[in-house]
Amino acid sequence: MKKPLILVTNDDGITAPGLRSLIRIMKEIGEVVVVAPDSPQSGMGHAITIDSTLYSKQVVIDQKEGAPREYSCSGTPADCVKLGLQEILDRKPDICVSGINHGSNSSINVIYSGTMSAAIEAGIEGIPAIGFSLCDYSWEANFDHAKNSVKKIVVEALNHGIPRGTVLNVNIPKTKEQPKGIKVCRQARANWKEQFDKRTSPTGKDYYWLTGEFELLDKGEDTDEWALSQGYVSVVPTQFDLTAHHAIPQINNWSLNE
Repeated sequence: MKKPLILVTNDDGITAPGLRSLIRIMKEIGEVVVVAPDSPQSGMGHAITIDSTLYSKQVVIDQKEGAPREYSCSGTPADCVKLGLQEILDRKPDICVSGINHGSNSSINVIYSGTMSAAIEAGIEGIPAIGFSLCDYSWEANFDHAKNSVKKIVVEALNHGIPRGTVLNVNIPKTKEQPKGIKVCRQARANWKEQFDKRTSPTGKDYYWLTGEFELLDKGEDTDEWALSQGYVSVVPTQFDLTAHHAIPQINNWSLNE
């Protein structure tokens, strides 16, 4: 049978160790084509390039025989997927995988995630898509213990499909051992308690660094944060229809047309 075509991307940049790890895993499953940012694009959310020129070029990073085709892109993760689908691939991929991100994209972090924006962009185009993240921000993070879970989730997604209008947000705990298993979860309720660290430059101009603490507001044992804290890989089915359907009846009771 023909191997599945897998589009691989990320937000940490085309040379990121997490991406290189994901490529190696995907090569065991199918034909891989990589389209990734030429520099880090973390925290970009679903930004796209509309007011400047977008560049892309084929690059050779893996010198080994059988290495996948790889393209760097000057834009955001969402740009990479758009460009890959419209200009680089000659057929629709069977799945798009994004990551492995250096750092968590669990709970509210998914809102800001460039990793997940790439997966969502593919999902919008009707392509099964998964974003993978390791809860370790270090550039030297060890991704070895993520392999089995990543491979299993992708193979199952290819075999069974992902519900339309849904992408998967997968987070892998930081651990030296194999995860205890995989749990399908809901997104934990949490936020960032943020503040700005205000400083003054040598020229007298004020500038700011965004800082903050993660605040978990959810005690449920069916959430991604709980699963990760217990040593499990979390899988959150994530939809990109942002309509709050439950709120429509209440707002219809407002006197909007009087």
